[in-house]
Amino acid sequence: MPTPSLWSELFGFGLAISFSPLHIGLLLLILLGPSPLRRGSWFVLGWLLTSAAAIALLLSVGHGLLLTMERGTDQRTGLDLLGAGGLLALGLNGLLSSRQGGGPPGWTRRLDGFCALPLPLLLGLSAAVQVSSPDDLLLYARTAASLLEAGLSRPREVLITAVFSLFSGTLLLLPLGGLVLVGQERLLPVLQAGKLWLFDNAELIVAAICFALAVYLGWQGFEGLRAG
Repeated sequence: MPTPSLWSELFGFGLAISFSPLHIGLLLLILLGPSPLRRGSWFVLGWLLTSAAAIALLLSVGHGLLLTMERGTDQRTGLDLLGAGGLLALGLNGLLSSRQGGGPPGWTRRLDGFCALPLPLLLGLSAAVQVSSPDDLLLYARTAASLLEAGLSRPREVLITAVFSLFSGTLLLLPLGGLVLVGQERLLPVLQAGKLWLFDNAELIVAAICFALAVYLGWQGFEGLRAG
């Protein structure tokens, strides 16, 4: 059975993955544009399916290679320490970028062009960016490691992968749910304000998330060294 600590890890990792400024920014632009419910629903569904597919692939590789991920094993400890170092580097980069100022990050100026793409191309590009992000890759790998460590049956792995996919889309599901509940016109000021706030603070928030995760994975890695 999944333990409370496993659920806590899965929710924390999923919530961290869900804060993808580029994807949230794209979704907000989609919800401000034509056919917001249809296009927004496909966009969020694509994100959820990509997350589920990434975990399923990593679990398949782990089972196929007979990887053991208990605390103290070389694979688990190495992954934790590698993840901590990578996230620390990403956090420092985000912090330096936020201190430079000079307006929103450069990627925000390309969002309008991405949003204007045909929906199938937009979904493909979104999925490619989602699985190529270094911080997300580390978190997907660490999530799969936690599931491998838990030694769950395959049906439970499938179920928990689906739940994790929902966790990983939390910050995308919220604005889409708001659109369904109150409609585009009433949500318009909130979406506009949210977009501006996101663009102004994205780098700093990403840095804070990376630092927090780096501390957690570093602690897990050192605990693994002691256990080994």
